[in-house]
Amino acid sequence: MGSSNDYIHIVMVPFMAHGHLIPFLALAKQIHHQTGFNIAIANTPLNIQYLRSTLRGNPIPSIHFLELQFNSSDHGLPPNTENTENLSLDLIDNEEFNVPGFPDRCKFHVSQLHEFLRKADGTDLWSKFMQPQILSSFKSFGWLCNTVEEIEPFGLDLLRKYIKSPVWSIGPLLPKSWLINSSASGRQHAGKEPGTSPEKCVQWLDMHSDDSVLYISFGSQNTISPSQMMELATGLEKAGKPFVWVIRPPLGFDLKAEFKPEWLPEGFEDRMSRNNQGLLVKNWAPQLEILSHRSTGAFLSHCGWNSTMESLSQGVKIIGWPLAAEQAYNSKMLVEEMGVAVELTRGVRSSISSDKVKEVIEMVMGKEGKGRDMKRKAQEIAEHIMAAVKDEGNEKGSSIKALDDFVSTITTARK
Repeated sequence: MGSSNDYIHIVMVPFMAHGHLIPFLALAKQIHHQTGFNIAIANTPLNIQYLRSTLRGNPIPSIHFLELQFNSSDHGLPPNTENTENLSLDLIDNEEFNVPGFPDRCKFHVSQLHEFLRKADGTDLWSKFMQPQILSSFKSFGWLCNTVEEIEPFGLDLLRKYIKSPVWSIGPLLPKSWLINSSASGRQHAGKEPGTSPEKCVQWLDMHSDDSVLYISFGSQNTISPSQMMELATGLEKAGKPFVWVIRPPLGFDLKAEFKPEWLPEGFEDRMSRNNQGLLVKNWAPQLEILSHRSTGAFLSHCGWNSTMESLSQGVKIIGWPLAAEQAYNSKMLVEEMGVAVELTRGVRSSISSDKVKEVIEMVMGKEGKGRDMKRKAQEIAEHIMAAVKDEGNEKGSSIKALDDFVSTITTARK
Protein backbone atom coordinates (compact mmCIF):
# COMPACT_ATOMS: atom_id res chain seq x y z
CA MET A 1 0.00 0.00 0.00
CA GLY A 2 1.34 3.44 -0.85
CA SER A 3 2.15 6.11 1.69
CA SER A 4 -0.46 8.77 2.49
CA ASN A 5 2.07 11.26 1.17
CA ASP A 6 1.56 9.76 -2.30
CA TYR A 7 -1.80 11.54 -2.40
CA ILE A 8 -0.47 14.97 -1.50
CA HIS A 9 0.41 17.16 -4.47
CA ILE A 10 2.02 20.60 -4.43
CA VAL A 11 1.88 22.88 -7.47
CA MET A 12 4.53 25.60 -7.81
CA VAL A 13 4.27 28.50 -10.26
CA PRO A 14 7.52 30.50 -10.15
CA PHE A 15 7.88 33.96 -11.65
CA MET A 16 9.36 33.81 -15.16
CA ALA A 17 12.97 34.69 -14.36
CA HIS A 18 16.03 32.52 -13.78
CA GLY A 19 16.44 34.09 -10.35
CA HIS A 20 13.09 32.56 -9.37
CA LEU A 21 13.09 29.31 -11.35
CA ILE A 22 16.25 27.83 -9.81
CA PRO A 23 15.27 28.58 -6.16
CA PHE A 24 11.81 27.08 -6.76
CA LEU A 25 13.43 23.90 -8.08
CA ALA A 26 15.71 23.83 -5.02
CA LEU A 27 12.65 24.25 -2.76
CA ALA A 28 10.85 21.42 -4.59
CA LYS A 29 13.84 19.15 -4.00
CA GLN A 30 13.94 20.05 -0.30
CA ILE A 31 10.23 19.43 0.24
CA HIS A 32 10.33 16.16 -1.69
CA HIS A 33 13.40 15.00 0.24
CA GLN A 34 11.72 15.64 3.60
CA THR A 35 8.18 14.52 2.77
CA GLY A 36 8.05 12.43 -0.39
CA PHE A 37 5.24 14.67 -1.68
CA ASN A 38 4.52 14.81 -5.41
CA ILE A 39 5.43 18.25 -6.75
CA ALA A 40 4.55 19.87 -10.06
CA ILE A 41 6.31 23.00 -11.33
CA ALA A 42 4.19 24.85 -13.88
CA ASN A 43 5.58 27.43 -16.28
CA THR A 44 5.88 28.35 -19.94
CA PRO A 45 7.45 25.83 -22.35
CA LEU A 46 10.88 27.48 -22.69
CA ASN A 47 11.22 27.89 -18.93
CA ILE A 48 10.24 24.27 -18.37
CA GLN A 49 12.84 23.28 -20.97
CA TYR A 50 15.42 25.30 -19.02
CA LEU A 51 14.48 23.66 -15.70
CA ARG A 52 14.71 20.19 -17.21
CA SER A 53 18.18 21.01 -18.53
CA THR A 54 19.43 21.92 -15.05
CA LEU A 55 18.75 18.39 -13.81
CA ARG A 56 21.35 17.16 -16.32
CA GLY A 57 20.07 13.64 -16.77
CA ASN A 58 19.14 13.14 -13.10
CA PRO A 59 15.35 13.56 -13.05
CA ILE A 60 13.44 13.12 -9.79
CA PRO A 61 10.35 10.95 -10.48
CA SER A 62 8.13 12.79 -8.00
CA ILE A 63 8.94 16.26 -9.37
CA HIS A 64 6.97 16.92 -12.53
CA PHE A 65 7.00 19.78 -15.02
CA LEU A 66 3.82 21.22 -16.51
CA GLU A 67 3.95 23.41 -19.62
CA LEU A 68 1.54 26.34 -19.72
CA GLN A 69 0.47 27.64 -23.11
CA PHE A 70 1.97 31.06 -23.73
CA ASN A 71 2.33 33.12 -26.89
CA SER A 72 4.60 36.10 -26.29
CA SER A 73 3.25 37.92 -29.34
CA ASP A 74 -0.19 38.05 -27.71
CA HIS A 75 1.33 40.23 -24.99
CA GLY A 76 3.31 42.61 -27.17
CA LEU A 77 6.59 40.76 -26.64
CA PRO A 78 9.15 39.57 -29.21
CA PRO A 79 8.85 35.94 -30.36
CA ASN A 80 9.93 33.31 -27.81
CA THR A 81 10.15 35.84 -24.99
CA GLU A 82 9.12 33.78 -21.97
CA ASN A 83 11.62 35.08 -19.44
CA THR A 84 12.57 38.50 -18.05
CA GLU A 85 16.25 37.88 -18.80
CA ASN A 86 16.48 40.53 -21.51
CA LEU A 87 14.18 43.13 -19.92
CA SER A 88 16.32 45.89 -18.42
CA LEU A 89 15.29 48.05 -15.46
CA ASP A 90 16.72 51.41 -14.28
CA LEU A 91 16.88 53.53 -11.11
CA ILE A 92 17.24 57.34 -10.85
CA ASP A 93 17.13 60.43 -8.57
CA ASN A 94 18.13 60.87 -4.97
CA GLU A 95 15.54 62.27 -2.47
CA GLU A 96 15.00 60.80 1.00
CA PHE A 97 11.63 59.80 2.45
CA ASN A 98 10.12 57.66 5.22
CA VAL A 99 7.79 54.70 4.73
CA PRO A 100 4.73 54.27 7.01
CA GLY A 101 5.22 51.37 9.39
CA PHE A 102 9.02 51.60 9.31
CA PRO A 103 11.03 53.21 12.12
CA ASP A 104 12.12 56.80 11.53
CA ARG A 105 15.72 55.64 11.22
CA CYS A 106 14.80 53.76 8.03
CA LYS A 107 14.97 56.43 5.37
CA PHE A 108 14.80 55.56 1.68
CA HIS A 109 15.98 57.38 -1.44
CA VAL A 110 13.89 58.03 -4.52
CA SER A 111 16.81 56.48 -6.41
CA GLN A 112 16.00 53.19 -4.67
CA LEU A 113 12.53 53.08 -6.22
CA HIS A 114 11.93 51.26 -9.46
CA GLU A 115 11.15 53.66 -12.31
CA PHE A 116 7.75 52.04 -12.81
CA LEU A 117 6.88 52.71 -9.16
CA ARG A 118 7.98 56.34 -9.40
CA LYS A 119 5.68 56.89 -12.37
CA ALA A 120 2.76 54.83 -11.08
CA ASP A 121 -0.61 56.59 -10.82
CA GLY A 122 -2.92 53.60 -10.38
CA THR A 123 -3.97 53.50 -14.02
CA ASP A 124 -0.63 52.68 -15.68
CA LEU A 125 0.17 49.17 -16.93
CA TRP A 126 2.60 48.44 -14.09
CA SER A 127 -0.02 49.34 -11.46
CA LYS A 128 -2.64 47.24 -13.21
CA PHE A 129 -0.24 44.29 -13.19
CA MET A 130 1.02 44.67 -9.62
CA GLN A 131 -2.17 45.57 -7.73
CA PRO A 132 -3.88 42.18 -8.28
CA GLN A 133 -0.62 40.40 -7.41
CA ILE A 134 -0.31 42.27 -4.13
CA LEU A 135 -3.97 41.77 -3.21
CA SER A 136 -3.72 38.06 -3.98
CA SER A 137 -0.60 37.71 -1.86
CA PHE A 138 -2.45 39.06 1.17
CA LYS A 139 -5.14 36.44 0.69
CA SER A 140 -2.60 33.63 0.82
CA PHE A 141 -2.40 31.24 3.76
CA GLY A 142 1.16 32.28 4.53
CA TRP A 143 4.48 33.31 3.02
CA LEU A 144 7.66 31.32 2.38
CA CYS A 145 10.80 33.46 2.49
CA ASN A 146 14.18 32.57 1.04
CA THR A 147 16.10 33.86 4.04
CA VAL A 148 17.31 32.83 7.49
CA GLU A 149 15.56 33.91 10.68
CA GLU A 150 18.76 34.85 12.49
CA ILE A 151 20.12 37.18 9.80
CA GLU A 152 16.95 39.20 9.07
CA PRO A 153 15.08 39.54 12.39
CA PHE A 154 14.14 43.18 11.83
CA GLY A 155 12.67 42.73 8.35
CA LEU A 156 10.87 39.50 9.22
CA ASP A 157 9.33 41.11 12.29
CA LEU A 158 8.01 43.99 10.18
CA LEU A 159 6.65 41.58 7.58
CA ARG A 160 4.80 39.47 10.14
CA LYS A 161 3.25 42.53 11.75
CA TYR A 162 2.17 43.87 8.38
CA ILE A 163 0.64 40.81 6.71
CA LYS A 164 -0.62 39.16 9.92
CA SER A 165 -0.09 35.70 8.43
CA PRO A 166 2.47 32.94 8.99
CA VAL A 167 5.93 33.62 7.58
CA TRP A 168 8.33 30.70 7.23
CA SER A 169 12.03 31.47 6.73
CA ILE A 170 13.27 28.41 4.85
CA GLY A 171 16.42 29.71 3.17
CA PRO A 172 18.89 29.72 1.74
CA LEU A 173 17.53 27.87 -1.29
CA LEU A 174 20.94 26.72 -2.45
CA PRO A 175 22.23 23.24 -3.28
CA LYS A 176 22.73 21.43 0.03
CA SER A 177 26.22 20.35 -0.98
CA TRP A 178 27.37 23.99 -0.80
CA LEU A 179 26.05 24.43 2.74
CA ILE A 180 27.78 21.46 4.34
CA ASN A 181 31.39 20.35 4.49
CA SER A 182 31.81 18.29 1.33
CA SER A 183 34.41 17.90 -1.36
CA ALA A 184 34.20 20.08 -4.45
CA SER A 185 33.86 16.97 -6.61
CA GLY A 186 30.62 16.02 -4.87
CA ARG A 187 28.99 19.41 -5.25
CA GLN A 188 26.11 19.99 -7.64
CA HIS A 189 26.18 22.80 -10.16
CA ALA A 190 23.05 24.78 -11.07
CA GLY A 191 22.37 27.36 -13.76
CA LYS A 192 23.61 27.85 -17.29
CA GLU A 193 26.71 26.49 -18.93
CA PRO A 194 29.56 28.77 -17.81
CA GLY A 195 31.48 30.88 -20.31
CA THR A 196 34.68 29.63 -18.68
CA SER A 197 34.90 26.14 -17.22
CA PRO A 198 34.76 25.76 -13.43
CA GLU A 199 38.13 24.00 -13.62
CA LYS A 200 39.81 26.97 -15.33
CA CYS A 201 38.30 29.42 -12.84
CA VAL A 202 39.47 27.33 -9.89
CA GLN A 203 42.96 26.92 -11.37
CA TRP A 204 43.21 30.69 -11.79
CA LEU A 205 41.98 31.29 -8.24
CA ASP A 206 44.44 28.71 -6.89
CA MET A 207 47.31 30.94 -8.03
CA HIS A 208 46.26 33.74 -5.67
CA SER A 209 46.51 34.16 -1.92
CA ASP A 210 43.65 33.96 0.57
CA ASP A 211 41.01 36.73 0.42
CA SER A 212 42.91 38.57 -2.33
CA VAL A 213 40.53 38.25 -5.32
CA LEU A 214 37.57 40.49 -6.14
CA TYR A 215 34.70 38.71 -7.90
CA ILE A 216 32.50 40.91 -10.13
CA SER A 217 29.09 39.99 -11.54
CA PHE A 218 25.88 41.92 -12.17
CA GLY A 219 23.60 38.91 -12.58
CA SER A 220 22.00 37.36 -15.64
CA GLN A 221 19.66 40.25 -16.53
CA ASN A 222 21.72 43.34 -15.81
CA THR A 223 24.63 45.27 -17.22
CA ILE A 224 26.11 48.74 -16.83
CA SER A 225 26.51 51.64 -19.25
CA PRO A 226 29.49 51.93 -21.62
CA SER A 227 30.98 54.84 -19.66
CA GLN A 228 30.54 53.00 -16.35
CA MET A 229 32.22 49.92 -17.82
CA MET A 230 35.22 51.99 -18.90
CA GLU A 231 35.57 53.60 -15.47
CA LEU A 232 35.18 50.26 -13.67
CA ALA A 233 37.88 48.66 -15.81
CA THR A 234 40.23 51.62 -15.30
CA GLY A 235 39.58 51.56 -11.56
CA LEU A 236 40.32 47.84 -11.38
CA GLU A 237 43.64 48.36 -13.12
CA LYS A 238 44.52 51.24 -10.80
CA ALA A 239 43.65 49.22 -7.69
CA GLY A 240 45.95 46.40 -8.81
CA LYS A 241 43.91 43.72 -7.03
CA PRO A 242 43.33 40.38 -8.80
CA PHE A 243 39.76 39.97 -10.03
CA VAL A 244 37.35 37.67 -11.85
CA TRP A 245 34.85 39.69 -13.90
CA VAL A 246 31.76 38.10 -15.45
CA ILE A 247 31.38 40.55 -18.29
CA ARG A 248 28.59 41.17 -20.79
CA PRO A 249 27.98 43.86 -23.43
CA PRO A 250 27.11 47.25 -21.92
CA LEU A 251 23.71 48.91 -21.83
CA GLY A 252 22.31 49.54 -25.30
CA PHE A 253 23.66 46.30 -26.78
CA ASP A 254 22.36 42.75 -26.90
CA LEU A 255 23.42 41.05 -23.66
CA LYS A 256 23.87 37.77 -25.53
CA ALA A 257 26.03 39.28 -28.27
CA GLU A 258 29.75 38.65 -28.55
CA PHE A 259 31.74 40.93 -26.28
CA LYS A 260 33.85 43.53 -28.12
CA PRO A 261 37.28 44.72 -26.90
CA GLU A 262 36.29 48.31 -27.77
CA TRP A 263 34.01 48.40 -24.70
CA LEU A 264 37.10 48.27 -22.48
CA PRO A 265 40.25 50.43 -22.33
CA GLU A 266 42.62 49.63 -25.19
CA GLY A 267 44.66 46.51 -24.47
CA PHE A 268 42.94 45.98 -21.10
CA GLU A 269 42.19 42.27 -21.39
CA ASP A 270 45.68 41.48 -22.71
CA ARG A 271 47.36 43.39 -19.87
CA MET A 272 45.18 41.74 -17.22
CA SER A 273 45.88 38.28 -18.64
CA ARG A 274 49.61 38.89 -19.10
CA ASN A 275 50.01 40.19 -15.54
CA ASN A 276 47.72 37.50 -14.12
CA GLN A 277 45.68 40.30 -12.54
CA GLY A 278 42.30 39.65 -14.12
CA LEU A 279 40.21 36.82 -15.54
CA LEU A 280 37.38 37.98 -17.81
CA VAL A 281 34.56 35.45 -18.10
CA LYS A 282 32.14 36.01 -20.97
CA ASN A 283 28.43 35.50 -20.25
CA TRP A 284 28.29 33.13 -17.25
CA ALA A 285 30.54 31.91 -14.44
CA PRO A 286 30.41 29.11 -11.84
CA GLN A 287 29.49 31.60 -9.13
CA LEU A 288 29.32 29.34 -6.09
CA GLU A 289 32.66 27.76 -6.99
CA ILE A 290 34.20 31.23 -7.10
CA LEU A 291 32.55 32.57 -3.94
CA SER A 292 33.50 29.47 -1.95
CA HIS A 293 37.16 29.56 -2.99
CA ARG A 294 39.67 30.55 -0.30
CA SER A 295 41.17 33.31 -2.49
CA THR A 296 37.89 35.20 -3.02
CA GLY A 297 37.84 38.18 -0.66
CA ALA A 298 34.91 40.31 -1.85
CA PHE A 299 32.04 40.37 -4.34
CA LEU A 300 31.16 43.44 -6.45
CA SER A 301 27.50 42.64 -6.96
CA HIS A 302 24.17 44.02 -8.20
CA CYS A 303 22.77 42.69 -4.90
CA GLY A 304 20.18 40.40 -6.46
CA TRP A 305 18.85 38.20 -3.69
CA ASN A 306 20.20 34.88 -4.98
CA SER A 307 23.69 36.35 -5.37
CA THR A 308 23.39 37.97 -1.95
CA MET A 309 22.49 34.69 -0.25
CA GLU A 310 25.28 32.86 -2.09
CA SER A 311 27.82 35.45 -0.96
CA LEU A 312 26.59 35.50 2.65
CA SER A 313 26.55 31.71 2.84
CA GLN A 314 30.27 31.70 2.02
CA GLY A 315 31.17 34.59 4.34
CA VAL A 316 32.16 36.93 1.49
CA LYS A 317 31.79 40.69 1.98
CA ILE A 318 30.09 42.76 -0.72
CA ILE A 319 30.59 45.92 -2.75
CA GLY A 320 27.08 46.90 -3.80
CA TRP A 321 26.05 48.29 -7.18
CA PRO A 322 22.25 47.80 -7.26
CA LEU A 323 20.73 48.12 -10.72
CA ALA A 324 17.07 47.05 -10.72
CA ALA A 325 14.05 45.59 -8.93
CA GLU A 326 14.51 45.34 -5.12
CA GLN A 327 18.31 45.35 -5.32
CA ALA A 328 18.70 48.83 -3.80
CA TYR A 329 16.80 47.66 -0.69
CA ASN A 330 18.99 44.57 -0.45
CA SER A 331 22.06 46.80 -0.66
CA LYS A 332 20.65 49.13 1.99
CA MET A 333 20.13 46.20 4.38
CA LEU A 334 23.59 44.77 3.69
CA VAL A 335 25.18 48.14 4.44
CA GLU A 336 23.05 49.48 7.30
CA GLU A 337 21.66 46.40 9.06
CA MET A 338 24.31 43.74 8.50
CA GLY A 339 27.46 45.81 8.05
CA VAL A 340 28.86 43.45 5.41
CA ALA A 341 28.75 45.80 2.41
CA VAL A 342 29.71 49.19 1.02
CA GLU A 343 27.68 50.66 -1.83
CA LEU A 344 29.88 51.88 -4.70
CA THR A 345 27.12 53.50 -6.74
CA ARG A 346 23.53 52.92 -7.80
CA GLY A 347 21.84 52.39 -11.16
CA VAL A 348 22.95 52.64 -14.77
CA ARG A 349 22.76 56.43 -15.03
CA SER A 350 25.04 57.33 -12.15
CA SER A 351 28.44 58.91 -12.67
CA ILE A 352 31.28 56.79 -11.36
CA SER A 353 34.99 57.59 -11.50
CA SER A 354 37.88 55.16 -11.70
CA ASP A 355 39.39 56.82 -8.63
CA LYS A 356 36.23 56.07 -6.63
CA VAL A 357 36.34 52.45 -7.82
CA LYS A 358 39.97 52.17 -6.68
CA GLU A 359 39.20 53.79 -3.30
CA VAL A 360 36.28 51.48 -2.48
CA ILE A 361 38.09 48.33 -3.61
CA GLU A 362 41.12 49.16 -1.45
CA MET A 363 38.92 49.89 1.58
CA VAL A 364 36.80 46.73 1.31
CA MET A 365 39.70 44.43 0.41
CA GLY A 366 41.87 45.87 3.17
CA LYS A 367 43.00 43.66 6.06
CA GLU A 368 42.44 46.38 8.65
CA GLY A 369 39.72 48.87 9.58
CA LYS A 370 36.48 48.71 7.62
CA GLY A 371 37.54 45.72 5.53
CA ARG A 372 38.42 43.66 8.61
CA ASP A 373 35.13 44.51 10.35
CA MET A 374 33.10 43.59 7.25
CA LYS A 375 34.90 40.25 6.98
CA ARG A 376 34.19 39.42 10.63
CA LYS A 377 30.49 40.23 10.25
CA ALA A 378 30.23 38.27 6.98
CA GLN A 379 31.75 35.22 8.66
CA GLU A 380 29.30 35.51 11.57
CA ILE A 381 26.37 35.57 9.14
CA ALA A 382 27.77 32.54 7.30
CA GLU A 383 27.85 30.68 10.61
CA HIS A 384 24.18 31.58 11.24
CA ILE A 385 23.28 30.29 7.78
CA MET A 386 25.11 27.00 8.27
CA ALA A 387 23.44 26.53 11.65
CA ALA A 388 20.01 27.24 10.14
CA VAL A 389 20.27 24.32 7.69
CA LYS A 390 21.69 21.82 10.17
CA ASP A 391 19.69 18.60 10.10
CA GLU A 392 21.32 15.93 12.23
CA GLY A 393 18.90 13.74 14.17
CA ASN A 394 17.31 15.83 16.89
CA GLU A 395 19.49 18.82 16.04
CA LYS A 396 17.65 20.96 13.52
CA GLY A 397 18.36 24.51 12.46
CA SER A 398 15.75 27.25 12.20
CA SER A 399 15.23 26.88 8.45
CA ILE A 400 14.75 23.11 8.73
CA LYS A 401 12.28 23.60 11.59
CA ALA A 402 10.43 26.24 9.57
CA LEU A 403 10.10 23.90 6.59
CA ASP A 404 8.88 21.11 8.87
CA ASP A 405 6.32 23.47 10.40
CA PHE A 406 5.15 24.60 6.95
CA VAL A 407 4.66 21.00 5.81
CA SER A 408 2.87 20.11 9.06
CA THR A 409 0.62 23.16 8.75
CA ILE A 410 -0.50 22.50 5.19
CA THR A 411 -1.05 18.78 5.78
CA THR A 412 -3.10 19.50 8.91
CA ALA A 413 -5.12 22.17 7.13
CA ARG A 414 -6.23 19.78 4.37
CA LYS A 415 -7.64 17.19 6.78
